[in-house]
Amino acid sequence: MLRKKRRSTADKVEAATTSTKAKKSRSTGRQPKEPAPEETNESVFGVFLREAGVTLKQGGTSNEIAVDQVVFQKRIKKQLQKSPRYPGIVQEFTAGLESHIEEPERFRNCLLPCVPRLSDGDSSCVSSFQESLLRMLLGIEILQTPIINTLIEKIPEFMLDGAGDGGLSIPHIIINQLKWLDRVVDSKELAVKLMELVSVAPVEVQRDIITSLPEILDDTQHNDIARELNSLLQENTQLTVPILDALSSLNLSASLLTEVRGAVMATLAAVQLEDLPVVVKFILHSVSASDAYEVVCSLRKKLELEQCVLPPVLQASQSRMKSKGPAASSSTAAGRRSSSSSQDSVALVLDGIKSAVRFQKRISEAWLKAIESVDEAEDHKVIDVLVLFILHSTNANQSRRGAERLVKLKVRGGQIQEALLQRTFRDYAQVMRGYFPSILALAQGLLRSPDPCVVPFGGHMYRHSFTAFDSYCQQEVVGSLVTHVCSGVGGEVDMALELLCGLVTEKPSEMSLYAVFVKGILDYMDNLTPQQIRRLFHLLSTLAFGQQQQGSLIQDDMHIVIRKQLSSTVPKYKRIGIIGAVMIIGSMGAVRPKVKESQNGLLPQETLRQVAALLELVKSSSESSAEAAALYYDELANLILSSILDPQVQENIGKTVLDDFQDDFVVDLGPDVLGSFPLTPHVIYNLDDEESQGGITINLLPLLAKELQNKGEQKSHTQKAHKRVSPLCLSPFFRLLRLCEEKQHQGDLEEIDALLGCPLILTDMDVVDKMESMSKAEREFLCTLLFHTINWFREVVNAFCGQKETEMKMKVMTRLQNITYLQTLLERALAGTPGYVPPVANFDGESPDGVILSPAPPVKTKKDGTAKKRKAPGKNSSESSSQLEETEADKTQQEQPEKEKEKEKEVRPGVSLVSYRQFFRELDMEVLSVLQCGLLSRSLLDSELHTKVQQEVLLGPAELVFLLEDMLRKLEFSLTAAPAKRTPFFKAKTDKSVGFSHLQQRSSKDIASYCVQLLPTLCSHLENCHNHFQTLLSKNNGVVDGPATDVQEHHLMSAGYQLLLQILNTTFSWSGFSQPGQRSLLKKALGVLAERLKEESAELTLEQLVKHSFKYLMNFHSTMPNLSTALILSQLLSTVSERGGDPAAYREQTASLAKRFLGQNWVTASGEKERGIKFNEALHTVLKMYMAHVDDVLKAVEEIAGEGIPELIKAAKDESSASWPTLNRQTFLVYYKVMMTELEKAIRKIPACKVSDSSEAQSEKLLTWNLAVRDFHILVNLGKVFDSRPVLIVCLKYGRLFLESFLRLGMPLLDNSFKRHMEDVQGLLKTFQLSTRQLHHMCGHSKMNQDTSLTNHVPALKKSLELFVYRVKAMLTLNNCQEAFWIGNLKNRNLKGEEILSQRSQGSEDEDEEEPPPPQEQSEDEAQEMDSEESTKVHRTEDVDQDDITDDSD
Repeated sequence: MLRKKRRSTADKVEAATTSTKAKKSRSTGRQPKEPAPEETNESVFGVFLREAGVTLKQGGTSNEIAVDQVVFQKRIKKQLQKSPRYPGIVQEFTAGLESHIEEPERFRNCLLPCVPRLSDGDSSCVSSFQESLLRMLLGIEILQTPIINTLIEKIPEFMLDGAGDGGLSIPHIIINQLKWLDRVVDSKELAVKLMELVSVAPVEVQRDIITSLPEILDDTQHNDIARELNSLLQENTQLTVPILDALSSLNLSASLLTEVRGAVMATLAAVQLEDLPVVVKFILHSVSASDAYEVVCSLRKKLELEQCVLPPVLQASQSRMKSKGPAASSSTAAGRRSSSSSQDSVALVLDGIKSAVRFQKRISEAWLKAIESVDEAEDHKVIDVLVLFILHSTNANQSRRGAERLVKLKVRGGQIQEALLQRTFRDYAQVMRGYFPSILALAQGLLRSPDPCVVPFGGHMYRHSFTAFDSYCQQEVVGSLVTHVCSGVGGEVDMALELLCGLVTEKPSEMSLYAVFVKGILDYMDNLTPQQIRRLFHLLSTLAFGQQQQGSLIQDDMHIVIRKQLSSTVPKYKRIGIIGAVMIIGSMGAVRPKVKESQNGLLPQETLRQVAALLELVKSSSESSAEAAALYYDELANLILSSILDPQVQENIGKTVLDDFQDDFVVDLGPDVLGSFPLTPHVIYNLDDEESQGGITINLLPLLAKELQNKGEQKSHTQKAHKRVSPLCLSPFFRLLRLCEEKQHQGDLEEIDALLGCPLILTDMDVVDKMESMSKAEREFLCTLLFHTINWFREVVNAFCGQKETEMKMKVMTRLQNITYLQTLLERALAGTPGYVPPVANFDGESPDGVILSPAPPVKTKKDGTAKKRKAPGKNSSESSSQLEETEADKTQQEQPEKEKEKEKEVRPGVSLVSYRQFFRELDMEVLSVLQCGLLSRSLLDSELHTKVQQEVLLGPAELVFLLEDMLRKLEFSLTAAPAKRTPFFKAKTDKSVGFSHLQQRSSKDIASYCVQLLPTLCSHLENCHNHFQTLLSKNNGVVDGPATDVQEHHLMSAGYQLLLQILNTTFSWSGFSQPGQRSLLKKALGVLAERLKEESAELTLEQLVKHSFKYLMNFHSTMPNLSTALILSQLLSTVSERGGDPAAYREQTASLAKRFLGQNWVTASGEKERGIKFNEALHTVLKMYMAHVDDVLKAVEEIAGEGIPELIKAAKDESSASWPTLNRQTFLVYYKVMMTELEKAIRKIPACKVSDSSEAQSEKLLTWNLAVRDFHILVNLGKVFDSRPVLIVCLKYGRLFLESFLRLGMPLLDNSFKRHMEDVQGLLKTFQLSTRQLHHMCGHSKMNQDTSLTNHVPALKKSLELFVYRVKAMLTLNNCQEAFWIGNLKNRNLKGEEILSQRSQGSEDEDEEEPPPPQEQSEDEAQEMDSEESTKVHRTEDVDQDDITDDSD
């Protein structure tokens, strides 16, 4: 910068020179008329100069020079040295110079360049540009020091003058004279003088001097001057920029550079914002590879960008405060300017970081590492987000990939949260705009990620980009989101649609500009699910029919698409048309805010007419097929439920619903039903006995029979088809009717309450027992009838579950009992009807078309029917249900008349309904409020003979299990974050969301808060189950399977107990609780559990709440009915303990609980021991939990392996170990595998040996290793007793891993401890070699049996065994005991220790297996070492196979 200034000065002077040249050429060599006055004072100075060829001028004219400057310097030097008065003459000459420059004008002349004198037209000897007089004199070494002193003394005279005429600053020109001298005679002295000058000069001069230092001083002074500048930097922040400029040009030693950088870093907080870019640039450009990470970490900590930029709110308030006077507008403008200048400074800082990252790979790596090393969310700063964008924007692939990886990692771990991103966009939008391409690319990557944890963050990036940036960026954001929607990948589409909907709601006017972009999605609807199509049409219709003018451009397109879809004969497209049309009706018919044109906020007539026409169109289009009509009713019902419609539209929809329903499905209750049907009709399930005279009934069986008959006739005459009523529409139509009534009468259902208790025309349910004698058509007819009945009851329960009167509650409860009873009948009916395809119940899914419209059912659904037992667990979307298949299979109805019970006992169990879930109507979340009734148990009935039931509504165990199963499925669908549950990324064959249409429309937060409301009820049920089992145990004197146990009730109660715990676990595991906004909900949930124990309502901290909740849940451990329930309780406890932020505090309790469960005899209600795959899986998890929470894993392993297993070996065949009752021959493998894995994990955690360790630390680590090796020895030897293949596989696999960890972590310890703890080391090696010998035998056994699952592990294990031999030898060599090492051949043996005969050919060469004699000559040390020679004698096999080389010793 300063050099440029100097050049401009020189330019001015040159310009002056050329003008004088021009004048001279005009006078063609003649003398000017008025010659400039020349210097006449003939001092030594003047004489010498004149003789050397310089003429001094006065006034404003430059000095002239007649010779070249080099000639001039030579002449002066010669004159001075030849003078008889030398060296005194130098002082005289200097004195003459001083007196000459006393006058400022003449001084200025001497500082400016000399002008060549063109006498006699001879200009060839003088170059066009000459230095100033003083500069030429400074080039003469004998004059240099005195002239420098003179000049420096002159600077203070002009310091305060500022720039003179022509903008020349004298101090600046003086400093320029000192730059780039060919040689500085006394550099040190010059440096001292300049620094003295800096200490007194004003800021401008200080800056000049400091920035010129690198050009004035030679390299020898650089380190000293850097130290002084460093100390100056800490005193004066105004000089930061010039000092750093100078420092970056100085040639410094590495240590000094580090010191200076440290000092600069220390002053970082006090630096002016506009100086910050220079500081950051200096710090990053002075980094070496070794300290890059440290420097970047320190810079990241100190760089507080948050304090550099005021948030917009504060800026506004500050400008308001300033603008109380008349100068309001100017102060806001000033505020804006300061904001933009601070943004500019931040942008420059980031540019500095960007250039450092781009040109130095080590710095980009250091930034990545520094950001990665931050563990806590609150420690992350805005700079982290900005730097990640910078790293992504550089072209280096490595830093781009690193940034992508790190963003995903941090977002997944919850360390970088939305609040930080929001702050960054809010305060640095201007800066961020430059990195928009990177922001967009990162957002795309996150949205496409298969990990559901990071997808929402990509959404936030899109949303903030749209809000903060200009229209070009908005267009890009919308384009990118549309691409995501068209990709057809589940989670990506959901998120992109949600974002577009959000943007339309938040920024309707901006989004309406891009309506045409969004409309493009209509071409890609094939891949979208019904819920996504709803979203899409909601989005488009809001754009098209909202208040924005630009959006209305796509109205016509929307109408065209809808009409086209509705008129299609392909069910899939018709379905899209119905969903779309209903969403458009919702947008057109939505309540408008009051505006001038429309009277008191009502819709204009034209809109009403369009809505009515569209409704009519959809209705007529969907009448042709029952599925389409049912979907239309369902969609309308959803619309009424979810949006607020204009009263006129609402009335239009609801006006004929009640009459139509009555005409279609309801008939008067007559004495008998006329007509011929596949099964004899019976009117059953009437709850209104007394009013039977004028009663009504649901005409189900005749309608179903008629539909079957019509299907047969359909092919012959389709033309005459008038409106046919299908039983498929019964439940959807009733749902629509109920919601219309609720809306019309503000929740009162009096008009239709007769439908809750009215009977249905069905058949006598005894026919289920006569299934064998029925034809296939009759059996299928019965199954379909049962499905329709169950779905009708489910929809009735949905409708009336919220009614408050006791009578209504009783009826709802009875309907629930009907459902559970009918399900047991259906299970049996399905078992007798293989290949049957049920009627559809959820009409918006994919499967219905295939099921209903094709004569032969498709394979997929057929599997549902035929391969039910095998498919059930897989079809099921929640773990619980597969665990409960048995429950459902033999579930009975306890509240039915005795006659029905008797029959049930005789029949065979049915098929599980797990795989038929999609054929049942969805229960609403509100149905779960029925759980608030008490629990009915058999004891109540027996003692009070039904009296209690009349007074109070109670839930039976079967109904409790039914509701809990449904609740658990809902929670696992909504609250579980696993990708498979939430987002089927690779389009699965069966859509997991079938049967959750209503649930999908609620957010997971709503569902979590609803669960928290139900928590007190769930706790009551939990306590009831606990009391039930406690009573049972006390009746049976502590035995589960005593005479008082009713197997059926026990089964249901234990299923209910397990479900309740699973529901609590799923609720508390919800990932949303870790978000800052949901903390109060978590406290409320924990408060419910804590209050069950303590009555105090005082405000407790989260930690205290967790403590009380943990204590409350611990109370249930004594009544666990089976191990899988016990496992869920343990998981729930660990989930709750993690919510308190200090799970370590509960380790001991969790471990002792798990140990208690492991030490319990688990018996089923029928008295048999629990066993089977599920029991083993639960045992495996409980045992792992015990090992994970126990204080000392090694002791725990020794306890089981040293006590429990020997007891098992001595016990009879079917008996268990006495101290560990869950350990028997069937579960041995579970125990063995867990012990091996946990032992191997534990030794990896033993700290590595350091040379600096004290003797105590070493012996402590040795002791730990001794214990580990002893455990390992016991476990490996168990392979002899339990020699099944799975046990050997575990042994070979984990044996190798243990050996590798021992070589990596244990051997360095033995190297260091050998001399101090020789006995211990020998003992350890001796034990370990017994284990390696056994492993070697296992390898032999594997080869002999030629079992590939075993031999796969052999080569890697043999390699490790051989490495062990050489590693021991290396240890002895290190400790000068190599004499004690001896190698021999080891015979191959099998598990029993018998020699493997194929090796006999080598028998002659084999050494004896017995211990060989020690070497004859040995030093004292070696003799000591040989006392336990087995430990260090290592035998080596040389088998026929080369790869068989291994180690061992006795």
